[in-house]
Amino acid sequence: MEKKGYAISSWHNTEKIYAGLDHLMKQPTRPVKREAMEKVMDYFDTKCVKSKEMVTEAKNFIPGGVQHNLAFNYPFPIVINKAEGAYLWDIDGNQYIDFLQSGGPIILGNNYKPVREKVIELINDCGPVTGLFHEYEYKLAKLINHHMPSIEMYRMLGSGTESVMAAIRISRLVTGKKKVIKIGGAYHGWSDQVVYGLKIPGTRRFEAHGIPRTSTRHTQEVKPNDLSALRRQLKLNKLRGGTACVIVEPVGPESGTRPVNKEYNQQVRKLCDEFDTLLIFDEVVTGFRMGLGGAQGYFDVKPDLTIFGKVIAGGYPSAGGIGGRKDLMSRLAAGLESGKKRAYVGGTLAANPLSALAGYYTIKEIEKTNACEVAGRAGDRLTEGLNEIIDRYNLPFVAYNQGSICHLETAAAMFVKLGINIISALGEIKKRKHMMEEMGAAYLAEGIITLAGSRLYTSLADTDDVIDDALERFDRVFQNIEGV
Repeated sequence: MEKKGYAISSWHNTEKIYAGLDHLMKQPTRPVKREAMEKVMDYFDTKCVKSKEMVTEAKNFIPGGVQHNLAFNYPFPIVINKAEGAYLWDIDGNQYIDFLQSGGPIILGNNYKPVREKVIELINDCGPVTGLFHEYEYKLAKLINHHMPSIEMYRMLGSGTESVMAAIRISRLVTGKKKVIKIGGAYHGWSDQVVYGLKIPGTRRFEAHGIPRTSTRHTQEVKPNDLSALRRQLKLNKLRGGTACVIVEPVGPESGTRPVNKEYNQQVRKLCDEFDTLLIFDEVVTGFRMGLGGAQGYFDVKPDLTIFGKVIAGGYPSAGGIGGRKDLMSRLAAGLESGKKRAYVGGTLAANPLSALAGYYTIKEIEKTNACEVAGRAGDRLTEGLNEIIDRYNLPFVAYNQGSICHLETAAAMFVKLGINIISALGEIKKRKHMMEEMGAAYLAEGIITLAGSRLYTSLADTDDVIDDALERFDRVFQNIEGV
């Protein structure tokens, strides 16, 4: 029996997922048929004319034409100018079912009216930022503590990246140790020290362009689900000065793209206690999406520090924060008494009134609407429907979900075996990545927006009718896969 109040109706069979992914990797790629892909490209050429023109011009002023990695889509980004509920509309007037949800921040649905009205009221009264204290900084911190008791104190920052930087800084200050262990493939923002082992375990500094080796000298990675490897690394580090912290995405690296066993986090907690190491939960995606108690509430694990982002500001900007034990968090205090060392953090727009208020009322609306459970049921319906279509067409694709975090692996680009030489795997990765981009384009042409063609987030706005409509659209894409 799963916990009441959480998005997850039952934890997935992790071994079965990995077996499916392994089977998918052993098969030849199954992209969209070429004649069907021509129709997809025609959609962009004829129905997205204004988007193409604007992005082409934007490339003269913005690197790559867009300001955010999520905005890049094949064959070119679409320009969105309206958002409401379960839908987005582009500048050409095309409507889309939105499973991107801004990359995860939206749990109540786009431009949710009750929160929007409170934000407008605040802007009319005091504007978005003053540089001084605002009542909703306190109200938000107290509300977070109510739902996550491990967050004895909370400090709001501008992003998840900044919050990870702060958490590692606190860990090193308090423990006097330097080593940081992350789980291979996980994403913890783009600061120098954690651009290490991204997306594919074992890649270490592969993406660390422009980052000196000294910046990642004390960063280490171990494979997900491998508790023996984590123990070995902690034991080795003990001989070399110890480990400051272990940082995990509690549902698995890349928002559960590499899922973990249900008992994994509890075992990591025990290892951290055994080796006198701090445990950091990166709940940027899971915090207030998985449930009001976060992943830590679902897994019944008390981390020492927790990273927040995305939902923490309800989809409004400056979404970031760090919370945890009082003795640790007190090291972030502004104006700390002379002689006591503190972990220095800042940010002019951190904890601005607009973001703090939006976060507070988002959580209050989640309480009122039971949004996490509703979005989780939508994720279940979507995943079950995708698996039915996959089985019907006898495709090797893999679909699974952790509540409202849904995964649809058709190319498994991040599961290419690296072997001894990373460079040798690049050709296969490139081929599979292009197929994933084409799948994303095919979904877009059917009126569905996803995250990179392989991840989907559901929200309170995703009714049964919305999900069933989406499944019909997915069906039209899958019936045009090679070999069907």
